[in-house]
Amino acid sequence: MLFASPPVVSPVPQAEAPRDCPLCPRLVALREDCRAEHPDWWNGPVPAWGDPDAWLAVVGMAPGKHGANRTGRPFTGDFAGDLTYQTLSKFGLATGTYRADPSDDLQLRGALILNAVKCLPPQNKPEPIEIATCRPYFEAALASLPKVQVLVALGAIAHAAAARALGLKPSQAKFGHGSEIVAPDGRILLGTYHSSRYNQNTRRLTPPMFEAVFERAVALGRG
Repeated sequence: MLFASPPVVSPVPQAEAPRDCPLCPRLVALREDCRAEHPDWWNGPVPAWGDPDAWLAVVGMAPGKHGANRTGRPFTGDFAGDLTYQTLSKFGLATGTYRADPSDDLQLRGALILNAVKCLPPQNKPEPIEIATCRPYFEAALASLPKVQVLVALGAIAHAAAARALGLKPSQAKFGHGSEIVAPDGRILLGTYHSSRYNQNTRRLTPPMFEAVFERAVALGRG
């Protein structure tokens, strides 16, 4: 299929990067290589996705090559998406059936997904300058979501980006699985290991561990 337009509707369209964002040369070069090799993939900045009235923001690091970079929807089409959407569904934050395709009937309810870096990085490792360059998009998105009170960051890079956007200094925002930090404005940042294939296969992250963080998020959101 050819994705001539975004496969999902962003809840924060005013905060999205342009389709051919030119700001990060290394990411632009990889994007062009992917477009040449896989012209039917999305191959562009991946828009945020979910409920515009969300109280929970799930923060990822960046699109995966065969996941969001291919399909155009966060955590869709790769191993990490299976656990992520299974968990969101378990806690009533998603309805429908996840089929690893943006045309499935999955919908988020009370939650949305943002990435710290909107474009695919080589080896899934964005460089500090790329994280900093993409920061205005992330911060603009979060600023457009006044109902978000809880953030769950998947991994250290996402956690650092979320902490900075919440006005926290690095010394105030140490990442760890199950970490919990209150921002100056009262919003709460939770940390979890990323739901990547590597973390799951090595048992660094198990489904019960992942679910425990979202159980805490739901308890905070309902409190």
